[in-house]
Amino acid sequence: MKICKWNFKRSIKRQMIHIAATLVLLVLNLVAHAQDGIEGINEANTKVRSYFSAGTNLMYAVGALLGLIGAVKVYQKWNAGDQDTGKVAAAWFGSCIFLVVVATVIQSFFGV
Repeated sequence: MKICKWNFKRSIKRQMIHIAATLVLLVLNLVAHAQDGIEGINEANTKVRSYFSAGTNLMYAVGALLGLIGAVKVYQKWNAGDQDTGKVAAAWFGSCIFLVVVATVIQSFFGV
């Protein structure tokens, strides 16, 4: 019966060489394909600005949806005869107005 003797030191050394070679190739690949930082910033700027109008419209839609839900909640409280109907109405409609005002102010502040 033959006993296998592994040389673990040689095996670990080979693995370390393979890992180091892989890291060197990865770094060289990243350096070779690097772009100018200004181009990346300008591209990010144009993408964010293009998404902003859609985000503003989404905020308007969420405000409208909150207005409808708030109207139903206030109507239910009013029909039930609750005393805090005015407080609930102010909270719901205040949140709708806040969303619309924030969307408009951000749009005019950043000039988008």
